[in-house]
Amino acid sequence: MKKRVNELTGVKEIARRANVSIATVDRVLHNRKGVSKQTKEKILGIIEELNYEPNLLAQRLASRKILRLATLIPEISKETSFWDAPLKGIEQADKEIKQFGIIIDKYFYDQNKIESFVEQTKIILESNPDGILLAPSFIEESVRFTEKCRELNIPYVLIDSDLPNGGSLSYIGPNLYHSGYLAAHLVSYLIKNGEKILIVNISREIDNHHHLLKKEEGFRAYFDKHKKSDNILKIDIRDTDLKSIEKYLSNIFTEHNDIRIVFVTNSRVSKVAHFIDSSKKDVILIGYDFLKENIEYMDKGIIDFLVCQKPKQQGYRGLISLYQHLAFSSPIEKIYFMPIDILTKENSAFYRN
Repeated sequence: MKKRVNELTGVKEIARRANVSIATVDRVLHNRKGVSKQTKEKILGIIEELNYEPNLLAQRLASRKILRLATLIPEISKETSFWDAPLKGIEQADKEIKQFGIIIDKYFYDQNKIESFVEQTKIILESNPDGILLAPSFIEESVRFTEKCRELNIPYVLIDSDLPNGGSLSYIGPNLYHSGYLAAHLVSYLIKNGEKILIVNISREIDNHHHLLKKEEGFRAYFDKHKKSDNILKIDIRDTDLKSIEKYLSNIFTEHNDIRIVFVTNSRVSKVAHFIDSSKKDVILIGYDFLKENIEYMDKGIIDFLVCQKPKQQGYRGLISLYQHLAFSSPIEKIYFMPIDILTKENSAFYRN
């Protein structure tokens, strides 16, 4: 086995063997111009022979350049604690990279208010960060923001939900369409002829929430393919307080007493579970995300299945990938889909976000 060359002597040894200056070796290591093809090939051959690997972290510290990154995700609310998990992932990454001269500025917006998102994007652009980690919610506003980022040459990574303009360094998150399609496949084993399926979207800005629409699209696509879409109902609930949610649900269950399956397209499934529990409805309830309030209803047997896609890892991986790309020009995967996990009462105790 080749012995790895010590970082302190490696460059000098390469330069000695190639009979060139240390500066020439440095140009080759950093892929800079000014070195002939013959000399470059000679140096690369010696590097391979010595199994030399430059200490990137030492180089990062030596450069003394401060990188300022911005993160923009929804704030944690009383309606859902989902965004606590990506924030924990961001904070974990922050602890690991701040010693290398990285400053993380964290920004948050109200997921129910477009103007909150727009205001935060303006503040971020004025701060002129070196890179941005973004969890987009509002399609048009997010597209305008990311287009402005590209105009200003500010690279960005997306988590949780992708955007149609495709200009990000990377998208790290669920395949929204396929998560909805998978949920429908699961439902197909549970539904009987004549029974109805109810899709529930809960958000004040449903028409602009890309992640809800793509899940519903995937869900419907499965039943369209199998020519069973006639038994699907849908309700969009824009008043997100518990009383309003229960009122809307009560009305549709009164109108349709043959609803057997309820599919909630986001983490607010616990609000629907509260209604199902209090009204003693005999339905199968499926929703999203490994949250304390959701698990409590799963343990009670009210929520039957949860679709989960590791939001903490999304926050962590997104920030680390952005940092490595900016600090070391490391390659970054254009799309990194998280696994689609199905949780039940029996396996939820062993799950980690």
